[in-house]
Amino acid sequence: MECSSESVEKAFLLKCKELRESIPADFSGIALKKQSGLDITWPFASGNRNEKYKYITVRYGKGIAGKVILTNRWMEIEDFPLNIDGKSTDYPIMLAEKLTTAFATPILWKGMPEGVLLIGFRTPYRLIETDYDKVKQTARQIEALLPLYFSE
Repeated sequence: MECSSESVEKAFLLKCKELRESIPADFSGIALKKQSGLDITWPFASGNRNEKYKYITVRYGKGIAGKVILTNRWMEIEDFPLNIDGKSTDYPIMLAEKLTTAFATPILWKGMPEGVLLIGFRTPYRLIETDYDKVKQTARQIEALLPLYFSE
């Protein structure tokens, strides 16, 4: 199947937008590990306030994306910057998008956590079971798109 990088980007952005609107969240984004090295970036987002997310790079094990990839477990943050491990500057996506609540789940590639799907809220929000289910279901749909992304 021949896919341009533009059509791949549109597919990822559409998943972010659909998820954000279905919950409804203020922000949704996808972080992915670089194919070489341990850096993690945020190439795709919906509901972003600015372009800062594109310039965020975190190391494996750092930030919400790095911790989710390291542990292969979902992570939730409420009342940011209260109730977090470390300093608020360890969570650049939360700061850049002014998020107070976030939920992130791993995105798997070949059985290994290689990315993160995150939803975020700029005002206090208590997630419910269907919110978690929608994020996890969307993460599985994004996993199906990863061969297109990693083949580029």
